Amino acid sequence: MFNKVSFRSPAYLAFFLSLVLVNGSFAQKKKGYQEDLSRWRPVQTPAVIEQPTTEPDRAIVPATKTVNVRVDSVLDSLDAFNRSKMFLDGFTVQIYSGQKKQEALEANKILVESGMDLKAQVEFIQPKFRVVVGKYYTRISAHRDLYRLRKLFPNAIIVPEKVPVK
Repeated sequence: MFNKVSFRSPAYLAFFLSLVLVNGSFAQKKKGYQEDLSRWRPVQTPAVIEQPTTEPDRAIVPATKTVNVRVDSVLDSLDAFNRSKMFLDGFTVQIYSGQKKQEALEANKILVESGMDLKAQVEFIQPKFRVVVGKYYTRISAHRDLYRLRKLFPNAIIVPEKVPVK
């Protein structure tokens, strides 16, 4: 089936010589691929620092054909509207809501004794009492105090409310 190839046969010797010629000698260890690419690399020139030039002062020329007067009137009306606002949509943390005044005052007392730097307000909105803490413009800022208050009041929630503008 297969012919036996002896090491002295001409086919084997030709194969061995081609390996030696292509790959180099067996005694030489193969090193990693190396090629000098320095001639192809871009050469960076040092940055030239320009000296600031002294230009003569130029006169300011007033703008013509602009819409500044109309834009200013719109901005002024928006500013007046914003100043007239007394309240903004915001949030507060509610720590108690119920019909018993004594429990509302007890929740306020627990908050004061806890040593937190938060002030609570007891409100009566018929038919219930509620205790709220803080006034926040964003829900994220209300969450900071909510997590602290949940240790004392597990039922504390964030409630949307109008926040007075200072």
